Amino acid sequence: MTPRTVLTIAGSDSGGGAGIQADLKTFAALGAYGTSVLTAVTAQNTRGVDGVLPLPPQTVTEQLDSVLTDFTVRAVKTGVLGTPAVADAIADAARSGRLPHLVVDPVLVATSGHTLGVTAAVERLLPYAQVATPNCAEAAALTGGPVTTVEEMVAAAEALAAGGPAHVVVTGGDVDADGESVDVLVGAGGTTLLRGPRVDTVNNHGTGCSFSAAVAVRLAAGDPVAVAVATAKEYVARALTGGRDWKLGAGAGPLDHFGWACAPGQGTAGASRPA
Repeated sequence: MTPRTVLTIAGSDSGGGAGIQADLKTFAALGAYGTSVLTAVTAQNTRGVDGVLPLPPQTVTEQLDSVLTDFTVRAVKTGVLGTPAVADAIADAARSGRLPHLVVDPVLVATSGHTLGVTAAVERLLPYAQVATPNCAEAAALTGGPVTTVEEMVAAAEALAAGGPAHVVVTGGDVDADGESVDVLVGAGGTTLLRGPRVDTVNNHGTGCSFSAAVAVRLAAGDPVAVAVATAKEYVARALTGGRDWKLGAGAGPLDHFGWACAPGQGTAGASRPA
């Protein structure tokens, strides 16, 4: 069975925990064939980001054309856009219908606090998103208001949804809701709170990238948005649980994308099907 092709448009993480690297791992773990378009090259590890080099819009466009003229891409996710000019190029492709099931992860600030994107770039792409997946800090930057409670997450998700995306998920990994991890999904079906147990770990580098990549894989497989989001949340929870005691690097380590920490035959990759 030929796997479905999914595309990530994002920056590279030299430490392998987030960005293009996390996206491709997630695609593979969930049974999709991953393609990629680089928007920026970063120098980073588990301790933080040491440098960012945005790529020229022409280089991004050339990569995009190469992929889209050869592969039948079923879903697309974006991460770091680099510059507003790059965002314009990607928005042009979305406007012409070349980026199906577009998932926009509005990466603005790394876990270390290093600025990776600009709000103006993200705002150019949001109107074309089937799903936008900001975390609380990104939702605050995009709406201009505080997002530190579940109630504020709901307000932010509803405000962002009113501005263009068909669906918005504000992920609540940074909000401790009585021991739960709560994500807020807003769309045509109304507002839904997705609850799950919090995973106590410092190894959470790449959580947002992996979540949005998983959403894209499930949309490519034909899942409705609500199902795709719930499945992605479960996948990330398993990946966090598997890697919570890892000692990779001196800072915030990566996730267990492939279920390596699970018992034989119980890993995430082994349980997946072609998508």
